[in-house]
Amino acid sequence: MSVIDESGILAISTRLLRLSDQFRKDGALIYKSYDIDFEPKWFAIIYTLHHKGILGVVDLASEIGYTHPSTISLLKELEKQKLIRSKKDKNDERKRLIQLSTKGEELIVRMQPVWQLMVSVFEEITDTENNLLKAITEVEEKLKQQGFLQRALQAAAK
Repeated sequence: MSVIDESGILAISTRLLRLSDQFRKDGALIYKSYDIDFEPKWFAIIYTLHHKGILGVVDLASEIGYTHPSTISLLKELEKQKLIRSKKDKNDERKRLIQLSTKGEELIVRMQPVWQLMVSVFEEITDTENNLLKAITEVEEKLKQQGFLQRALQAAAK
């Protein structure tokens, strides 16, 4: 067992990052094994646009929970890959609306069976006594009520 593993809750973000990196790396290999040129980091945007249709950049960033700069960076990559397209909002020329391109829609069709496989495997992996997905959801809800920093400042003031 590594020092990080032994450090318990103090290393939670390191361990979650490690877990996320493993899922992303393996996810990329799964896509590649199906001859799909797709980066797992694009998933949140592609999946959201698939379900929501057209969204403004700010709305998209809010929907996926990413910062505006991170969202813009990913959108640039996806535009370069021709998986999305953008157009100006007719009601507000400053606002850019994002949607899947024809190539992006075709990619979704190819990826859906892979997503079904991934769901099956993720369910198998997370089906534990302390279900990971349920625990993450519970923690996210607690953080919405009061963030980590606010809690730490409040605890230090006591």
